Amino acid sequence: MKIEFVAGVTPIVPDAQAGIAFYRDALGLPLEGDGEYLSSDALGGVKHLGVWPLSMAAQTCFGSYAWPDHLPVPQATLEFELASEAAVAEAADELVEAGHELVHGAKTEPWGQTVARLLGPEGLLIGLAYTPWMH
Repeated sequence: MKIEFVAGVTPIVPDAQAGIAFYRDALGLPLEGDGEYLSSDALGGVKHLGVWPLSMAAQTCFGSYAWPDHLPVPQATLEFELASEAAVAEAADELVEAGHELVHGAKTEPWGQTVARLLGPEGLLIGLAYTPWMH
């Protein structure tokens, strides 16, 4: 088997309207469609695919190798690339102003990526990122 590329990423949301409100309205993704299933074929491809241990995700988000008990354990992470470090900070502020709670605000990771994270309505760990080597 030879995988050519990631064909799609589709969060499975328990509440369609909450999913639409988050992904289309809060994040501004170009999602279209009739009814509750919205999609887009207009976004660029995936630049990174990884297998991230939960302990590492907890360490980068919270500074501890244990995921906090009061938050749902994410089953995946989905990162949206932005144009600059400043754009990440601005997007994080915009989401907070719209009533979304961040896991952490914009910060630069040891590997050079600037990222802010929050949990989506289905429990995916959502990253708003600027990754310099991808530009």
